[in-house]
Amino acid sequence: MSWFWTVFTILEIVWVAGLSAWIVLERRPPVATIAWILTLAWLPAVGVVVYYFLGPRRLTRRKLKRAQAQKLVDAAIAAIEDEADDKSRGELAKLAVSAGEAAPLRAERIDLYTEGRDCLAAQLEAIAAAKHHVHVSYYIWYPDHVGTRFRDALVAKAKQGVEVRLLLDWIGAYSTTSRFLAPLVEAGGKIAWFNPVSLTRLRPRYTNFRTHRKIVVCDGLVGFTGGMNISDEQTAEWHGDRAWRDTHVRIEGSAVRALQRVFIEDWSYACGETPNGPEYLKRATARGEELVQIVASGPDADVYAIHKLIFASIASAHERVLITTPYFVPDEPIVSAMVTAAMRGIDVKVIVPAAGDSMLVDLAARSYFPELLAAGVRIYEYLPRFVHAKTIVIDRDLAIVGSANMDNRSFRLNFEVCAAVYGGQFAQRLAAVFEDDLAECREVKARQLDREPLVQRLGEATARLFSPML
Repeated sequence: MSWFWTVFTILEIVWVAGLSAWIVLERRPPVATIAWILTLAWLPAVGVVVYYFLGPRRLTRRKLKRAQAQKLVDAAIAAIEDEADDKSRGELAKLAVSAGEAAPLRAERIDLYTEGRDCLAAQLEAIAAAKHHVHVSYYIWYPDHVGTRFRDALVAKAKQGVEVRLLLDWIGAYSTTSRFLAPLVEAGGKIAWFNPVSLTRLRPRYTNFRTHRKIVVCDGLVGFTGGMNISDEQTAEWHGDRAWRDTHVRIEGSAVRALQRVFIEDWSYACGETPNGPEYLKRATARGEELVQIVASGPDADVYAIHKLIFASIASAHERVLITTPYFVPDEPIVSAMVTAAMRGIDVKVIVPAAGDSMLVDLAARSYFPELLAAGVRIYEYLPRFVHAKTIVIDRDLAIVGSANMDNRSFRLNFEVCAAVYGGQFAQRLAAVFEDDLAECREVKARQLDREPLVQRLGEATARLFSPML
């Protein structure tokens, strides 16, 4: 049988060498490259299946025929000098524009929501007031009380002749059945699924690419985005004190055009239809006081715009960096930016859940704490309930609210969207929310981590190995 093991060893070497070359050519971050090579080497059969579904990191999307959106991109470079007043923030805005995103646009009004009940009411009010169209995109939509109420609001508008388009992620909204959505279809609404996997439309290598965006656009001038999904767990009405602490924004004005652009791109990719016309990309008649830049990113882009924006924002901070995130598994560039900022004397604070909804993510997150604490970063665990907000405040003039978590999945695998608001007023409001949350947190101390048992530290170190896939 010695010949068998000889042949097996040779095949294993060829196998690992060939796959390693393939993975190296994809030019992933070094840690991710090594993680995938080790997975495929140690678990050949299982590793191939996992890599086939989860390994690809790029998605080629259909070419879009949208003259209005393309004009928006072309005008972005020219508009940015007029729109961005502060030099340093103007440079940050240019960074996103260079990655293909729209320039900062004026908003007449920005409302901030930290409770699901208030946000749901505002969205339903905007939908009820829509005259031409309602565009909705969500990662999670449960057929529960909140999901039913939202569906019925869309059904009512569709019956009035308003164009209703609903885009749902095939994985995130798995429990939302065709039967549940049938009333909307019967009323004339349109529904599309993002990256579905079925026997008739088998695209398993796309399974790992999900749209994590949360978007509502009404008549092209009112838009919502942030971290809240459509589910009962987001509102105290149904979950009481256990309702998630989340953050969402309502934007009114010309800035909504950029959010509309993101929806149209996703809708066109999902079903081939491209809504086209001046009714979809409107310019507000009044000049707003707020500057909002909608930044989107995904595996179809050459540059991960949200990751670049977050990195540059932290690196350029002069006074403070306030981060709230439910999933904290940062890559090395973000860790380096946070460590460097803290060592420069910048006040860097991070709020994470005291108890998350994923043990693997929680363990991986804690593996980053010692290095960050040693550099002067202060980390806090939110105690009352699960915090699902994804927000960043930089100094006193930049605030970021969106769907992106501080992890590799949001940075490189998911389709995400964020609203970067330039100016002191909104940043101060979001900073005040951060301080309120801080009052209900406990601070993580280095001495606590030093007392962790060996098994705990081993679990954290092991979980960190999976960070490129989290």
